[in-house]
Amino acid sequence: MAQFIKIYPDKPNEAAIAKVVKVLKDGGLVIYPTDTVYGLGCDITNTKALERVAKIKGIKLEKANFSFVCHDLSNLSDYVKQIDTATFKLLKRALPGPYTFILPGNNNLPKEFKKKTTVGIRVPDNSIALEIVRQLGNPIVSTSIHDDDDVIEYTTDPELIFEKWQNLVDVVIDGGYGDNMGSTIIDLSGDEPIVVREGKGSLDIL
Repeated sequence: MAQFIKIYPDKPNEAAIAKVVKVLKDGGLVIYPTDTVYGLGCDITNTKALERVAKIKGIKLEKANFSFVCHDLSNLSDYVKQIDTATFKLLKRALPGPYTFILPGNNNLPKEFKKKTTVGIRVPDNSIALEIVRQLGNPIVSTSIHDDDDVIEYTTDPELIFEKWQNLVDVVIDGGYGDNMGSTIIDLSGDEPIVVREGKGSLDIL
């Protein structure tokens, strides 16, 4: 059964974050708050954890469109081909924020994603998520957790999330109520930005 850990977003507790990071390093799965909906994440470098996430989502790992949650843009060159100045300026304007940017992937992608030509990058404006990734030292692979309810697409109450997910993951973080709108997804892998999904992030940045 998962641990249920309360962390306050305005001042994330170092010891609580360290506990979460240890779980991630040990191959555990964590449900955590972002600036949009709650996400399900694992350490990008742990194959077994990645396979668990894919299994929960009912998809093959190599076909999965997971986001890479980064602490800031310094991780970009690890996974993304060199981008032009205009693209970089757009990312600087938008991040941290409620956006997922699809960018051309480079040859250093983890082996599970080698066949992919693009990668989704997220830098959420949420101190808990950013602190986890900072302490971990590399991105986490993340996917939104959807609700089975036809009316509500996303569950926003951490206690309800815990009830539903406690036997599937290792930690559920209570970082307060989540949002019920996903990130705005913008594809920057071609010549012109393409809005894949309009979500919480404003399109004024384009």
